[in-house]
Amino acid sequence: MKKISLLVLFFGVSISFFAQKITLSGAVKDSLQNPMPYANVIAKPKDVSKNLKFAITDNDGYYKLLLEKGDTINISISYLGYKPIEYQFIAFKNTKKDFVLQQSSESLDEIVIEMPVTVRGDTTTYKTDKFTDGSERKLKNVLKKLPGVEVDKNGSVTVQGKKVTKMLVDGKKFFGGNSKLAVENIPANAVGNVEVIDNYNEVAFLKGLTDSDEMAMNIKLKEDKKRFLFGDVEVGKGNEDFYKTSANLFYYAPKINVNLIGNINNVNEKTFTTKDYISFSGGVNAIFSGNFNFKGGAFSQFMQSNDVLKSKQKFGALNITKTATSKLDVSGFAIFSGTETTNFKEDFNQYTTFTEARTNKTIADNLLGIGNLNLEYTPNSKEKWYVRTQVKRTNNTIDNSLNSIVNATSNLITTDKSLKATYINQNIEWHKRQNDAHTFSSVFSYVLDKNNQNAFWETENPILQGLIPTDNNQDLLRILQDKDTQEQNIDFVFKHFWELNNANHIYTTGGNKFLNEDFSTDDSQKLDNGTINNFSSAGFGNNLNFKLNDLFVGMHYKFRTGIFTFKQGAFLHNYNWQLNQQTQTTKNKWVVLPDFLAKIEFNKSKKITINYNLKTSFSDASRFANRFYLQSYNSVFKGNENLENNLYHAARIYYSRFSLYRGLMLFANLNYNKQIKGVRNTVAFDVNNTEETQRINQFLKAKLFNNPSEDLRGTVHLEKSIKNIKYKFDVGFKNASYVQEIDNNLQTNKNNSYNYEVGFETMFDNLPTLEFGISRDIGRFISSNNTSKFITIEPFVTVDYDFLDGFIFNFDYRKSIYENKDLGQKNIYEIANTTLSYKKEDSAWSYKISAQNLFNAQFKQSNRFSDYVVSDSKTFILPRIIMFSIGYNL
Repeated sequence: MKKISLLVLFFGVSISFFAQKITLSGAVKDSLQNPMPYANVIAKPKDVSKNLKFAITDNDGYYKLLLEKGDTINISISYLGYKPIEYQFIAFKNTKKDFVLQQSSESLDEIVIEMPVTVRGDTTTYKTDKFTDGSERKLKNVLKKLPGVEVDKNGSVTVQGKKVTKMLVDGKKFFGGNSKLAVENIPANAVGNVEVIDNYNEVAFLKGLTDSDEMAMNIKLKEDKKRFLFGDVEVGKGNEDFYKTSANLFYYAPKINVNLIGNINNVNEKTFTTKDYISFSGGVNAIFSGNFNFKGGAFSQFMQSNDVLKSKQKFGALNITKTATSKLDVSGFAIFSGTETTNFKEDFNQYTTFTEARTNKTIADNLLGIGNLNLEYTPNSKEKWYVRTQVKRTNNTIDNSLNSIVNATSNLITTDKSLKATYINQNIEWHKRQNDAHTFSSVFSYVLDKNNQNAFWETENPILQGLIPTDNNQDLLRILQDKDTQEQNIDFVFKHFWELNNANHIYTTGGNKFLNEDFSTDDSQKLDNGTINNFSSAGFGNNLNFKLNDLFVGMHYKFRTGIFTFKQGAFLHNYNWQLNQQTQTTKNKWVVLPDFLAKIEFNKSKKITINYNLKTSFSDASRFANRFYLQSYNSVFKGNENLENNLYHAARIYYSRFSLYRGLMLFANLNYNKQIKGVRNTVAFDVNNTEETQRINQFLKAKLFNNPSEDLRGTVHLEKSIKNIKYKFDVGFKNASYVQEIDNNLQTNKNNSYNYEVGFETMFDNLPTLEFGISRDIGRFISSNNTSKFITIEPFVTVDYDFLDGFIFNFDYRKSIYENKDLGQKNIYEIANTTLSYKKEDSAWSYKISAQNLFNAQFKQSNRFSDYVVSDSKTFILPRIIMFSIGYNL
């Protein structure tokens, strides 16, 4: 507790100010007593040294202002098209005051209204200079001050609880619409107004036709940044050999925008994460969602864990947008990421009848490059063309040293792996609004996904005895594997939107998707004399060609009545697939997939969504391969050529409620999934082997089960603001059961878990922003042989404080108390980070001192479980890093 005593003192001071606030609340209505949602209510203290206060009326016209007791305040109420009201208020006690706005007879051009927020249809515009004070450094600092807008630590932006899915700058996508790169890098002094566009569609005339629930944020640059080079650079040096440097440069002109981002460090500061990579994985317009699944290749392997012993990160990104003509826009981006990391883990694995202690050291060197080119052609207001090309290339190497100990007998295995992968995605998209009743869309897509993986295992002791035909009379056992996959997709989808009237639509979809996938493996042993012992004579070695053709047609009827929107329909699929390996297998089947969607929109801030889908999917070619291949040093896999498609029910109900007036944000989500048919791996252990280390050997095989799994998941997120305190509550649960065949015995496993997090955050004007909370995760894994229960409790504290003239202090602390009830294991670790920065308002220079892993924790503790093993893991992390940085703003 001594470590956070200062924070408790801060909180005590904050509470002392709590009683010095009073509330002014009421309603804003028109002359007919109708409530006026989204009216601006501004409170300007007579003392100009104090900040203005701001509120937006909710859907019922209510507002609420929290004011300093004793202040004399000018209240201004405004709404576009209505005469503004001015009212002077002396804040002596809590007061209720209603206002009535009269419609203006003057033209809009003659009315000068100071409106920090305006709402027109689905577009909300924030005038940012009404909320900022000049201390903001990046876009994220600006957004955090806008009412209803939140930015989390991962760079995701939400507005009134809804996630922003596309980020635009002056109407153009910023690095493909990625929000993290925007909020972390765009300088605050370049930001003008901010527009939030709900139900966003990049094709304007498709809005209202699609079921897309996307939200876009458009950053309008200040006028003096319309043709300007701006940005910032930062260099930092830490203790020992730690360093980091970054540069963010932006050039904007009316017809060309150029953005350059770079970062080099060895403190594991990641500019590009797995989540970011997914957002750059290509795709098509949201109206085709459900018809495409762009996996993006086997590239996720280049992104290692955040918890490493050593790290070198290199990142560079260039984005260019060019208005070539009045009808043609050209844009593209290039991204390079290079990482060199060292990981070290200690695992304790509990199998069905035995245990294994394992240490694992991994050195990885990963390179990734992404190139993207987009052409956007608009011949007229009713037609749109897109041509999108994306190329990705990765080259990864992994060196691993693993020591496995089973019943005091150890085995050291070294593994060298490499992956070279190429991914090309080309699609052509066309949209045409023929007339008020008929709109057409179509897309053609080609994807090439090619992967070459090589693995080399080496050990002094035999491995996989009885499962691979090795010659054990060797000084060292050396196992080689080549695994190649090439996948080609050629897809075409056509959609027709028929608007019978504003409330009734009929949608027709047709198309064809063709997959051609080649999968080959070669496993062998390299003998001491240099010759090769190939395993093909023992049933190893695959050479499979898998073709799948999906011809489909669907029809849906959508209608609106009052606050209700319904959409129901079905897709009819004809699946034809062919396997060519030692023998040829051809199958054909018809599948009907119904779906249903219902939306209840009580108002813009209170909605319920219910949907149901019957879904299907096919396994990739490797699951159909009918010969053996190695999966790891202790497992051999064999596919099943008789597999068919997975089939499952998916249902979801989602409720959202948001009110600025009540300071309330509530989201509840319930998901249910049940597999009718599903592919799972059967497992056979070599438990009878006389060699202790061989008991972990696994023979895996793919098998199609009836009703193999069922799960129910739910989450609730609640935020409630009372005066200057925001209270937060999150709870989630998961109840899942699935069948697993282990050693020819069929058993049902259960995963029952829940978690919750409670906390509160202070929001005083001239005091630190403090957040206190605690989270608890309880996981219980139940199989026929054992039950494992994990409990993790994590209290946490964060501090953000702007003080004096240009100083910013940040601190975050989290204590993790991990316990495995069944094994009697308990571990505690503490992670804290802090930063103190200074930048004078009229200076281009900034200075920062930061401490990472302040308490010098050595490792993090976690757990995981699969069908046949429960694991406790210690992952070792970087030591304490103290760094001094200097930045310069252009």
